[in-house]
Amino acid sequence: MRLSRRALLAATTAATAASVSSPASAAPRPARLRTGFERLAADGYAPLDGQKVGIVTNPTGVTRDVRHIVDVMHADDRVNLTAVFGPEHGFRGAAQAGGSEGRYDDPATGLPVYDTYLKSGRPLADVFTASGVDTVVFDIQDAGARFYTYIWTLYDCMEAAQLAGKRFVVLDRPNPVTGRAALGPVLHEEFATFVGRKPIAQAHGMTVAELALLFNGEFLDTPVPLETVRMTGWKRSDLYDASGLPWVPPSPNMPTPDTALVYAGTCLFEGTNLSEGRGTTRPFELLGAEGVDGRWAAAVNELGLPGVRFREAYFAPTFSKFQGQTIGGVQLHVHDRTAFDPVRTGIALLVTAKRTWSGFAWRADNWIDKLTGSTQVRTMIDAGAGTDEVVAGWRRELAAFRRVREEYLLYR
Repeated sequence: MRLSRRALLAATTAATAASVSSPASAAPRPARLRTGFERLAADGYAPLDGQKVGIVTNPTGVTRDVRHIVDVMHADDRVNLTAVFGPEHGFRGAAQAGGSEGRYDDPATGLPVYDTYLKSGRPLADVFTASGVDTVVFDIQDAGARFYTYIWTLYDCMEAAQLAGKRFVVLDRPNPVTGRAALGPVLHEEFATFVGRKPIAQAHGMTVAELALLFNGEFLDTPVPLETVRMTGWKRSDLYDASGLPWVPPSPNMPTPDTALVYAGTCLFEGTNLSEGRGTTRPFELLGAEGVDGRWAAAVNELGLPGVRFREAYFAPTFSKFQGQTIGGVQLHVHDRTAFDPVRTGIALLVTAKRTWSGFAWRADNWIDKLTGSTQVRTMIDAGAGTDEVVAGWRRELAAFRRVREEYLLYR
């Protein structure tokens, strides 16, 4: 008898499950995290049955054994994958910050790849319409910060899918820096850009599926037909290494989960004339500029910030600010990830950098206001405010966001 491909897959899955089952006497294993994609595939892609499917993804859309989900889905006749949509840096990840891969046919699968970067509203809806898909799926690893652009790709794609009359399915993945709490200032709508479309906290403490529910419930004028495929085995207190999942850099300057841990605070240095460590092997953990010396590390260490210490450091970025120059600064060393507060730490670093280095300046375009979400942080630091005063300045708006956020949390 000749087995169909679907029957063969089912038989193989059953045989594998039987071969790895534990003997009755073995101690039960703790539940293993299963991503949204793992659960979708295990369910035979049932939510996508009978649909022409397009997927918004990038190199982080991988299985536990690091196969890309586009390759897996393309090879599986239980799902009709017909298009791929690439965000900033591209579907296969070939572009640097502020770039994308454009429109092309994927050499590995032959699927058409459409570019979503810097598209929103009706132009992006037209892309979805031209692709001919019925359902748009989203599966990208986030980094947990408001200014990490993939969550706004999510928002823009949800809005465009609604305009184009498409269903939207979000496959969940862990927030790599936990989902314990929202931290930092909340965006003021007049400062909306692609590094922050809507009023959420600087470190949102949510997964992409939770954010999708929040966007649909609070911010989209007309909600999109939305389905989320949750993870199992994830707790809000889990850091990324608890997941057992491989880390694929979601962008070229997010090489490790350690980078994500500090990013929500130290990315603020993009809004200054100091290097945020791009062009080094430790972006966002190394910060500095020409003329900075050991006084900065000493000043910030004196604050006794929880969970982190600072080392006087010297480095030469290979690209971006101070390319090829040896500069001075600090390196963050997080020794207690549970106690560490990235946003408070970022503010403390800005305050002490301005006080210890006479060359400190904000970017001329006040990009810091786009990153923090208002003029408040910049103007308070310029007026001589300390870390505690700056942090207190956003307390009320953060409390309001936390109340809204609570309604959309899927995990405990």
